[in-house]
Formats: sequence, C-alpha cells, structure tokens
Amino acid sequence: MDKLMDHPWFIRVVSLLLAIMLYMSANIGAKPGEQTRNTFGQDNTETLIDIPVVAYYDEENLVVSGVPKYVNVTLQGPASIVKPTALQRNFEVYVDLTDLPLGTYTVPIKYKDVSEKLKVNIQPASVKVTIREKVSKRFPIGVEFFNRNKMPEGYSVGEPTVKPDAVTITGAKELIDEISFVKAIVDLEGATETLTKEARVRVYDRGGNEINVEPQPSVVEVTVPVKSPSKTVPLQVQTTGELPDGVHLVSIDPEPDRVTIYGPKEVLDQIDKLEGLTVDLDDITDDTTVELDVPSPDGVKSVDPAKVKVHIDIEKDEARTWENVPITVVGLPDSYEADFLKPLEGKITVRLIGPPDIVRGLTKDDVRLYVDVSGLDAGEHQVPIQWDKPEQVRWEPSTETAMVNISEKAVAQ
Repeated sequence: MDKLMDHPWFIRVVSLLLAIMLYMSANIGAKPGEQTRNTFGQDNTETLIDIPVVAYYDEENLVVSGVPKYVNVTLQGPASIVKPTALQRNFEVYVDLTDLPLGTYTVPIKYKDVSEKLKVNIQPASVKVTIREKVSKRFPIGVEFFNRNKMPEGYSVGEPTVKPDAVTITGAKELIDEISFVKAIVDLEGATETLTKEARVRVYDRGGNEINVEPQPSVVEVTVPVKSPSKTVPLQVQTTGELPDGVHLVSIDPEPDRVTIYGPKEVLDQIDKLEGLTVDLDDITDDTTVELDVPSPDGVKSVDPAKVKVHIDIEKDEARTWENVPITVVGLPDSYEADFLKPLEGKITVRLIGPPDIVRGLTKDDVRLYVDVSGLDAGEHQVPIQWDKPEQVRWEPSTETAMVNISEKAVAQ
C-alpha cells in the first residue's frame, strides 16, 4: 500500500477526483437561466428576483411615491458566501430619504448586511421618488343607487343610513385636495324589502373620476329602506257595547283619520277603506282617548302608522224642570165635556232629561201633555198622561195618571 501511494500516477488520479467533486458541489442547486461561472477558485454568480425594498422616511408626516416594491439583486463572489446569502436572504435593500425635503429626486437603491467579499448589482440601481406632505381628512359618505330602475313596479326607497357615516383618507396633500366626494354604491335590482349590505367606499374627484386611494374603513354597512307600493285610505271605527244611562256619544274620531298601506298593487286596488278598529263603549262615562293597533288586511305588508289614537267625546244628560204644564183632553165627543179632578186644574210638573243641546233648545210649546178619553162613557175615569216627546229626551212627570170626570154638556134652553 505504501508503494502505491508513493506512485506519482496514484496521486494525480486522486487529485483529479477531488477536483471533480468540488466542481459538482459548487454547482448543485443552480437555477435554470442563472448566469453561473465556476472555476476551481470557487467564484459564483446568482441573480435573486423580487427582493423587497425598504424606504426610510418620516412615515408619520410624509408620503413617498416612486419606490418600487421589489428589485432584482445579482450576487457575485465565492460560492461559499454566495450560496448561503442567496438561500437565507438576510440582507436588506433600501432607499434612504430621511434627510430629503419635499420634492422629486433620483436616489440610489442601496443594500446592507452583505459580505464585503461579494459584488452586488441591483436592478434598477436608482429610482425617481417624490416626497409630499402627508395629511388626513374625514369625508362624509353619500349613497348612490345602482339598478334603481330594475326594482319591481311601485317600489321606492327611503333615506339610507351608513355605518360609519364618514371615512378617513390619508395621503399626499395634493391628492387629498383633489377629492370631491365619497360614495358607497348599492345595487337595488329586484329589491322588495329593506336591505342591509356591505358596500365598498369609492372616492371621486371633481370630474367624477374615481381616485385610487384607500379610505379607512374601505367597506361600510348601508341600510336602505325599501317601500312597497302604497295607498292612503280612511279609517272606519266601529263600536261595541253601550254607554251607561245618562251618557250620549257625541263623536268618535281616529287620529289620524287616514293611514297608508303598503303591499302589492293588485292587493291595494281592492281596498278603499280600512276596517277593524273597534271601541268598547261599556263603562265610558267621560271623554276618553284610547290607542289602538291598526289592523293589517290580508296581503298588506305594513300599515303606517301602526297605531292610532281614537278620541271618544261624550256628553252627560241635562235636566230641566217645568211647573204647571197643562194637560189637554183628546178623543172627547163634542156633546161631552171633561173636568180634571186630579191633578187640580189639569196641570203637572214635568222634568225633562236628555242631551244638553236638545234639552236647552226646548220650550213648553215643544212638549204637549194629553189624556185620551176616546170611547169612555160619562163618569169618573183614571187615565194615563201621555206626551209627544222630542227625540232622545225622556221625562219624569210629577204624576203619571189623571182623574177626569166626563159629563154631557147642558142643552141650552
């Protein structure tokens, strides 16, 4: 074995094998299209794509444009350094704008944390950047409707609400000054009821052109009331029960006396008034106001207002007393005469009770008291006292019967 190792050809073969192994190890993992140059001195070249660029500036007060997100970096040098650097990518590519005032500049793209033994080439090597003042401003959000003409016939929209109702936009002062209005767009195609949906916020300049900025928040919640076809109809109030004795109904009025109903047009066309409101008159002794739910007919989606007040005006009976009201006799043949035995002189006291406006308007001439003696023979008779009463008025006489004496008239000699 010692003799073999001393042979010069053996040493040459071993050296060749070692060189081939080093060459292969230096080229393992090479990417297609990468320019790679290897020599026995172990030089290597690798191009890395999409390396992020960091920009250093006062982010709180400034806005910078023109800095690329990514660049390509070519590393050249010893393979033992290139390889780990390319795999770990633990270096930084950046532009330093910290000492630059507002304006536009061409600045180099720099790097750090790369071994001094490597040659670094960045594409592009420099960029044109613009530094502007950074401002923030709040803008109210308007709502724009899309496909409004594609809603079913008769449907309409109410006032929309937006949450939140304003957004904050941050950017270069020149850009912020261009903003004219901010809108959230809602699609109304086929809408038949109130809808709530998320909408992207869009920013426009004075010419109506959309501006590419990112408001905060960029999406808002929009609620749009959708009203179906409507019709205004009168209310009809019905009563149940009866008012107590001595109490009269003057009026019963709903407030409001008309309501708006919503629903399909073919349903509304069949409705001319809204019934079903009922007031119970039992135990009502004074003017009263009650609140009632408005009934919704079949097929009607909603009624506005849903509740109404019903005012019930009543009046209590008023009484008047008249004394010495005369009683007349009817039904007496011409050949007879009648005299009142009781009450004396044929007069009684009458108490009239009824609605104030009627009772106050009566006179003694409006109340006729009489006894009917038709078919009675001569003699004394007790007969009921009757009267021609006005409507809605009752009476309380001091006596309900009279005693009359019927006799033949004396024949003149």
